[in-house]
Amino acid sequence: MQMKKRVLGAALALTGAVALTATLASCGSSDVFHIYCWNQEFQGFFNKYVSDEKNNDDPKATHHLDGVPVKWTEVTSDNGAYQKALDVALKNNASASEEEKVDMFLAEADYILKYTDTTKTKDVTKIGVTDFSKAYQYTVDAASDSKGVVKGASFQCCPAGLIYRRSIAKDVLGTDDPTEVQSKLDSWEKFDQVAAQMKEKGYLITASYADTYRVFSNNAASKWVDDNNVISVPQVVETWMDQAKRYVDNGYTLTEGVWDGGKTAEFTKDGKAFCTFGPAWYYNFCMGTAMGSGSANKEPDGSKPEDATNSFGDWAVVQGPQAYFWGGTWMLAAEGGNNDTLVAKTMNAFLNDDDVCRKLVVNEAQFSNNKTVNEAVANEYDAQKKGNLFLGGQNDTKIWVGMADNIKFKNITNYDQSCNEGLQTSYVKYLKGELNSKEEALSDFYAYIKENHANLKTA
Repeated sequence: MQMKKRVLGAALALTGAVALTATLASCGSSDVFHIYCWNQEFQGFFNKYVSDEKNNDDPKATHHLDGVPVKWTEVTSDNGAYQKALDVALKNNASASEEEKVDMFLAEADYILKYTDTTKTKDVTKIGVTDFSKAYQYTVDAASDSKGVVKGASFQCCPAGLIYRRSIAKDVLGTDDPTEVQSKLDSWEKFDQVAAQMKEKGYLITASYADTYRVFSNNAASKWVDDNNVISVPQVVETWMDQAKRYVDNGYTLTEGVWDGGKTAEFTKDGKAFCTFGPAWYYNFCMGTAMGSGSANKEPDGSKPEDATNSFGDWAVVQGPQAYFWGGTWMLAAEGGNNDTLVAKTMNAFLNDDDVCRKLVVNEAQFSNNKTVNEAVANEYDAQKKGNLFLGGQNDTKIWVGMADNIKFKNITNYDQSCNEGLQTSYVKYLKGELNSKEEALSDFYAYIKENHANLKTA
């Protein structure tokens, strides 16, 4: 998810480690609505659909909400810079000047509990955010503390699935029809069988050893870190480790990272990888080598981009072996902030304003956090026989509607980002032959964790 944010940030021409944008009106007012973020994705949606100056695309324009100027503090997420800057700001929030007080900030799933299960965030039900009836339950669970107090809201839902190459499916499986393909990939046992079939015909099942990682890790039955600060690898992650080793040894996949060039090269016209895994944001914004130089899945009139000459249209999406989610952005209310009314208005707009949520789906290729809107758009697209051209015209909104309610947010800890990233970094050393055994890889991982979290213990 961090790389997705960097990709989107680059697409929006972000520069510098820290940028302060859309700041204050020239009148010098001391009353500002201050939001912390790591790129301009959410800011763009806010400016277009919620601010007083809706649809003003001028990046230099000052935006307001209910007449109050909006101040954005933007810090890159690279190397943990965003969290470090945010932590300092929240620590000093109560005594900060009005212009420096943080009213609302953004967080991702991998570290959201670091903020929700503390006194750094407010109970949003007490400031006017009370209706979560249209939201997907896992997004509410993710924004709640250990006692069930809701501290924020997400503007998107991120169900993820298996994204496959239609032409390869036809060649190996005899069909590219999503229903039939799903029936051949609806368990890990079947996935193994298809991996072998792909190898026999000269294809890869995936282009990265880590492609399936999130599917396993998001379905863990235990936490990385228990209540006594003891760290242990969840069983499903151990299962993934065994799969990754077997797939690399058998030539089913590559030792490329999820964001490495060797993987994305397989999305081009002559690529040999059958599938990858991810949510809508992944194929809409990150599979650029599959689209030519274009980075959107369609032109404004719905036609195929002229330069999308690679594998554009040769893809489809299904659930795959297991339901899971990847990513998402949550709005959290900062303790010490003074603009609770504006925080609530913003959250409610992205939760319950059907017009705003519809524009996110139709105009921005998002899957909103509003069930009513998503279902309505899915049905409209069905009736109009309309879909995502990158996916060969498939109605992906309908696919996600069918999957989103199955997502669970459970067994999550404050340390998940470090654990997920650290485990993969250590394990690929073994897959590449830089370490001699799985045990050495685990030792390398535990050493990394201890270096970054001295309070954690091993069993």
